[in-house]
Amino acid sequence: MLLYKVKDFKELSRKAANIISAQVILKPTSVLGLATGSTPVGTYKQLIEWYEKGDIDFSQVTTINLDEYKGLGAADVQSYRYFMNDNLFNHVNVNKDRTFVPNGLTEDPEEACKVYDDLIAACGGIDLQLLGIGGNGHIGFNEPTDSYIKATHVVTLSENTRSANARFFASMDEVPTHAITMGIGGIMEAKKILLLASGKAKAQAIYDALYGPITPQVPASILQLHPDVIVVADEEALSLL
Repeated sequence: MLLYKVKDFKELSRKAANIISAQVILKPTSVLGLATGSTPVGTYKQLIEWYEKGDIDFSQVTTINLDEYKGLGAADVQSYRYFMNDNLFNHVNVNKDRTFVPNGLTEDPEEACKVYDDLIAACGGIDLQLLGIGGNGHIGFNEPTDSYIKATHVVTLSENTRSANARFFASMDEVPTHAITMGIGGIMEAKKILLLASGKAKAQAIYDALYGPITPQVPASILQLHPDVIVVADEEALSLL
């Protein structure tokens, strides 16, 4: 595990974008596992800026997102497909036919989860998986549980997670209660993992994930077992280390 301590969110975003752009430059056909939420927004903005300058080409890249809210379709402004289009895909030359997000409107969630895992395998696996971390240590929407779930699955979102995401909705009642998420197995099978953390609210989760016991009660702690993890975190997120 390689840990980069950066000053603030701006520096974190630039460092993360550097790592992702290096991956794409070295392997133009890279399969990128992407994440949503407030943490990667700065990274995506930096990648767009470099694309506009001609420094990076996404034309051969495939992207596979971690998760999607159950019950939200691509046209819903709160969906993660909409988020990705708005924050990255609409602004670079990625082929949208090779950008994948779980189907939140599926009528058969179990089959949709299996299809998603088959898709990852068909793409040859993920070359670089971008992750944020929840205040309770979740990665993707893999919430604290008694055991790790390997495959893509439907998860009941914790009140902690729903509260953290409520700022994106008009009211708490509108925050979905379930999501489809890539499982711990899918994340751990990525060749390289890039974990980002910013702010004091993530300090305990980062400490527990990097230095605590490996336990499904802190899902991100499993990353201690991965052979190639890069952590980029700012001073506030690392304040307990």
